[in-house]
Amino acid sequence: MKIDVENLVNRNCSGALIYFSLAGRPHAGESNMKWTSAISEEPVLEDAIAQCGVAINNAFGDEDLDLVVAFISPHYEQSYEQVSHLLAKTLGAKHVFGCSGGGVIGNGLEVEQRPGLSITAAVLPNVTIRPFRLEGQLLPDMDAGPDKWEDLIGVSQDKDPHFVMLADPYSFPVNDLLMGMDYAFPKATKIGGLASGASRQGGNALFLDGEVLRAGAVGLALDGNITVDTVVAQGCRPIGNPMRITKSDRNMLMGLDGKPPLEVLRGMVPVLPSRDQDLLGHSLFLGVVMDEFIDNPVQGDFLIRNVVGMDQGIGGLAIGEMLKEGQLVQFHLRDAETSTDDLQAVLTRYATENRENEIPGALLFSCLGRGQFLYGRANHDT
Repeated sequence: MKIDVENLVNRNCSGALIYFSLAGRPHAGESNMKWTSAISEEPVLEDAIAQCGVAINNAFGDEDLDLVVAFISPHYEQSYEQVSHLLAKTLGAKHVFGCSGGGVIGNGLEVEQRPGLSITAAVLPNVTIRPFRLEGQLLPDMDAGPDKWEDLIGVSQDKDPHFVMLADPYSFPVNDLLMGMDYAFPKATKIGGLASGASRQGGNALFLDGEVLRAGAVGLALDGNITVDTVVAQGCRPIGNPMRITKSDRNMLMGLDGKPPLEVLRGMVPVLPSRDQDLLGHSLFLGVVMDEFIDNPVQGDFLIRNVVGMDQGIGGLAIGEMLKEGQLVQFHLRDAETSTDDLQAVLTRYATENRENEIPGALLFSCLGRGQFLYGRANHDT
C-alpha cells in the first residue's frame, strides 16, 4: 500500500535539505504495516483534527492505530495545549508524535502561509515504539560511553533501532545529540527536523503522547519489523571560501575569521556573478561542517542551515543552528533550477535501486525556503 507523503516544512529545520524517511518492507510471513495521510485547512484546530480524523478512520476502519504523527502550523498556536487531548479523543493512537511547523504537507498537498494541519497515521505490527524526551543540559558529555546514551534513550544498540527525532532550535543542541547518537548507535538511521513557526524561544511546540513541550527534543526509537531508509537532497551550492567561526553566541554568528559576517558578505558581492548577487538577497544559507576532522570540505560535508535574521549593529547573522567557535562554515546559495535537478536525481537513483521493494509509508521534512517561495508554484516537491 502506497501512501501520500507527509511533511513538516521548516525554515529552521533543514535549511537546504529534504529528508525522506521511507519506513516499511515487513519481513516475510508477517502482517503488513499500513500508513495513511490526511490534511486540513480548517481555521479552528478542533475542526481540522476532526476532518483529518474522518479520513484516517475511514482508511483504517476498526484497526487500532499504533502511531499518529502530527505537524501543525503556527496559526493554531493558541490551541497547542489541546493537541494531544484532541488527537487522543479523535484517533486513539497508542503514540502521538509531532511539532509545530511554519508550513505543512500531507496527502500530496503543501500548505504554506495559512492554517494547516497534517496527520499521518500508522498500524505497525511487530514494531516496538519507544518514545523519549530530552533536555539539552542533561545530554551525556562527549566523553561518555555508549551505555550512557542507551540509558538516556531507553533502548540498547543490539535492538537495531531506528530514530525519528524533533527538536526546538532555540533551546536544544542538536549537533551534540547527533554526534552522541552516531557514536552510540552507529548503524541506526536517524531522521527528523526542527520545530518552527515561532521567532522566539518558547513559541514552538513539541508533541509526545500526552505532553506538549516548549523546549528540548522528542523522539521515537523504532525496532522490530521495520526498515527505514533516507534520501537527502541539499539543492545548494557553496560560494566564497570555508571560514572558521571566531565569535558566536548560541545561534548568533558574530565572527568569521575575525570579521563580522555582514562585512564578509559585503566583501564577496563584487566578485560574485550578477545571478548570485541577486540570490544573495533572498536565498542565502550557511553550511556547517559537522565533522571536526575535515579541514577541506566539499559539497556534501555541510549541514545546511537557514539565515533567519541579522543584527546590523554588530554585523551578525542569526542562524537556524546552535553554533560553536572553531566550527568550519561556508555560505551557500540555492535557486529553483539547482534544487529541482538535485531532488530529481536523488529520487530517481533511489527508485532505481529499490524497484523490487514495497515502500508502505514515508515522512518528508522540508525547508520553508522551498515551496512557492522558491519554485513559483505550489506542490513542486510532492
